[in-house]
Amino acid sequence: MIASYFEICLVCGIILLPILYETSQKFRYFFKFFVCYVGVIINSLILIPAMCFRPRDVRNLVLASSFCRHISPLISIKWELRGTDILSRDEAYVIVANHQSSLDVLGMFDFWHIMNKCTVIAKKELLYTGPFGIGAWLGGLVFIDRKNAEKAHAAMNDCTDMLKEKRVKLWVFPEGTRRNTNEIHPFKKGAFHVAVRAQLPIMPVVYSSYSTFLDDKAKILNNGHVIVTTLEPIETKGLTSDDIPALMDRVRNKMIETFRATSKEVESRYSVNGNNSISTSKLRLRCLDDLIRPKLSSAANGSPTRQVRTERKEKE
Repeated sequence: MIASYFEICLVCGIILLPILYETSQKFRYFFKFFVCYVGVIINSLILIPAMCFRPRDVRNLVLASSFCRHISPLISIKWELRGTDILSRDEAYVIVANHQSSLDVLGMFDFWHIMNKCTVIAKKELLYTGPFGIGAWLGGLVFIDRKNAEKAHAAMNDCTDMLKEKRVKLWVFPEGTRRNTNEIHPFKKGAFHVAVRAQLPIMPVVYSSYSTFLDDKAKILNNGHVIVTTLEPIETKGLTSDDIPALMDRVRNKMIETFRATSKEVESRYSVNGNNSISTSKLRLRCLDDLIRPKLSSAANGSPTRQVRTERKEKE
């Protein structure tokens, strides 16, 4: 009897799942994030034994990414990387990237094999997230206590010798907290202090806006396309702590310029010009798949049906 109830519930769940997925935006939002987080945890559980053979080695993150990069297709997000030749350079850099969502990590998984040797500055709380925290520690992530500025700076500075010696890239989200507000917020100084003290170049990486497919307030997560652009590194040789504010402004301005250009490009790819144009606010509520239907593209190019209707109106 218990088995039969379980089977009934299982069948009902299987039937309801695709219906809820197609009809409820909120369900789709939570379901996709669920798939994302569960996928990362499962991969961590599988890979922890292999990572134990070389603990705290950043090459473990390349291994992890080879599995985790398959999560993005499951939730229909495509990452288009530009500047591959820059990102693949076998040198030590401090990478600074804008931070919009936890989905940023999926983008990193997609091109981690290109970065090869790269570690990340992460908040200490992630260390206590079960299998993911263990896997992150084995992968050589640098954990900092954001509530204690002195300890955070010390942890970041301690890793500089390793960066130079092993030619490892250090990935930092200088905005601190992730915020999907369609802009790049002011930076914190930590990453720039590390770069200047170690005299390492700063490599900006820019994710285009998620506003075309993600709205956390409305609980919407549709199919998405993100352009990730790697910019030429900015040298810090000869700079001192007094030069950090100007350096931060220079890097942030370059990133804002790229962010606006690539975001506009993504929006224009999936919108129609003229009378059929779709506003950004409406675009957020639509799947990108719906915006590239043949009927829309034909309407934009001037289909025969549209011409006939126009001629009838002119005659009338």
